[in-house]
Amino acid sequence: MKSTKDLIDLIELQSISETQFEGRSETVGSRTVFGGQVLAQALNAARRTVPHERVCHSLHGYFILPGDLEKTIKFKVLKVRDGGSFTTRYVTAEQDGNSIFVLACSFQKEEEGYEFQTKMPEVQSPESLLSWEEIYEQTKDFMPENFTRFLGLPRPVIFKQTVINNPLDPTDLPPLQNVWFKFKEVPEDLSLPHFQEILAYVSDYNILISALQPHASKAHFGNTQLASLDHAMWFHRTPDDFSDWFLYHIEVPSTSNARGLTSGKIFSRDGKLIATVSQEGLMRKMNPK
Repeated sequence: MKSTKDLIDLIELQSISETQFEGRSETVGSRTVFGGQVLAQALNAARRTVPHERVCHSLHGYFILPGDLEKTIKFKVLKVRDGGSFTTRYVTAEQDGNSIFVLACSFQKEEEGYEFQTKMPEVQSPESLLSWEEIYEQTKDFMPENFTRFLGLPRPVIFKQTVINNPLDPTDLPPLQNVWFKFKEVPEDLSLPHFQEILAYVSDYNILISALQPHASKAHFGNTQLASLDHAMWFHRTPDDFSDWFLYHIEVPSTSNARGLTSGKIFSRDGKLIATVSQEGLMRKMNPK
């Protein structure tokens, strides 16, 4: 995938019936289905059973089994409730008759209310930072192949971290991260539902890996099993420009019992809080062979 259109084509599911859909997968470098992909696809399935005037305001998902990249995923939507203001849906994603992911999400009609939000952190502008693609070009000849291969994969999103950590330096790092991201070649007619779906997709990038930072002196990809367990997201506001830069501010409140808890806030460039994310993931020590 190289553009936002490619990403939307992946997320937009094939309809089987009014409440059943089917989707395919594309790798982001891992051997199993990317969690953000199945999350976004499940949201797409739910949204297509909801009145157009209602917009998703929250979702809560659980990752049950790793997804097979070579097999299609079937999405079954349960219409839990259609209320006067809110609509609730429950989605099950299946492969070979087994549930690999479940999602509960709620949609709301537009209403007026009180307004408050936390401020966006002060960080460097995205124009002053290197993208993953640029880092790849500068490090591919001397950094480990698995590291550079991940950075060099074609993606529909540009990522720029405000602090570039050296993966070869065994030093514990602060429990936070700030990452600018921008969708490539955004269609002018991109709808709000599709924007929410691609935002859900990208919200699974960078978040769990941040939980390794406080333990970077001893924990890394080679000796730690990482896997998303659950993912929650709340949509607060609509950005003025879908094609501009967004800041993903990620914090790590806790790691314990082989799990890491992370939380994130997504801001538009002008400081508007667009969404809040929370995820818990597996961080299991692997015994050396």
